[in-house]
Amino acid sequence: MASGTDFESVVARYYEPLYKFAYSLARTEADACDLTQQAFYIWATKGHQLRDESKVKTWLFTTLHREFLGSRRKQTRFPQVELETAAAELPVVTPAHFSGIDTAQMLEVLGQLDEIYQAPVALFYLKDHSYNEIAEILGVPLGTVKSRLTRGLGRLNQLLAGEETKLRTKNL
Repeated sequence: MASGTDFESVVARYYEPLYKFAYSLARTEADACDLTQQAFYIWATKGHQLRDESKVKTWLFTTLHREFLGSRRKQTRFPQVELETAAAELPVVTPAHFSGIDTAQMLEVLGQLDEIYQAPVALFYLKDHSYNEIAEILGVPLGTVKSRLTRGLGRLNQLLAGEETKLRTKNL
C-alpha cells in the first residue's frame, strides 16, 4: 500500500469521524472508545489485505459497525449481572455443613457435581480466584461464571446436606 494508507495516517484521518459514529451507536464514551480502538486494531492486523486504497474509510466504518453488532449480540446472549443484584440468588452455605466433613470427603462431594460446575466452584473456593480470573481461565463470560457458581453451589449445598445426614447415621 502507498504511504497514504500507513497506520498513523489512517488513524489521523479517520479517528474523529469513526469515534463519532461509534458514539452514535453505543451512546457511551467508554464503549465508543472501545469500538474505535477495536476497528483500528483490526485495521492494523488486516488492513494490508485491502487492495483499493479509496475504500479505507468504508472498510473502517463497516468493521466498526460489525464489531458493534457483535458486541450487542454477545450482551444479549451473556448479559452482565452485578453481584449485588444476584446476591439474593446465591445459596447460603453455613459452616455447619463443613464441620463434620474432612478434605477428602469434600473433594469427593465436589467430584459429584456436574463437570460444568466443578471448575468454577473449585477455582472460587479452593483456589481463591476472583470471578474475572475464573472467566479468563475458563474462557467464558463473567455472567456465565456467576451463573455456574450459583447453580453449582446450590447443588453442592444439597450434596453436603446428604453427606451430613450420612455422617450422623454412621455415628449413631
